[in-house]
Amino acid sequence: MKKTIRGVEYDTDTMEVVKEVFAGEYGDPAGYAEVLFVTAEGKYALYCVGGETSPYPEEKLTAIAKAKAEAWIKEHE
Repeated sequence: MKKTIRGVEYDTDTMEVVKEVFAGEYGDPAGYAEVLFVTAEGKYALYCVGGETSPYPEEKLTAIAKAKAEAWIKEHE
């Protein structure tokens, strides 16, 4: 997914995956995935997608600060 946020282009095809979290099984309408990415420049983005009854029924890419990314990692250890 490509998205420009506050003038910065984020592309999940070229960014490095930091951590992935999955809930449910593939095809589960309540299941979802959260993937934390980092750019070569050190900018973080959280990609979320899920089934129709999940918290992420639509694909979403959100830029987040490094401190928030670190907190997200700790929360999902």
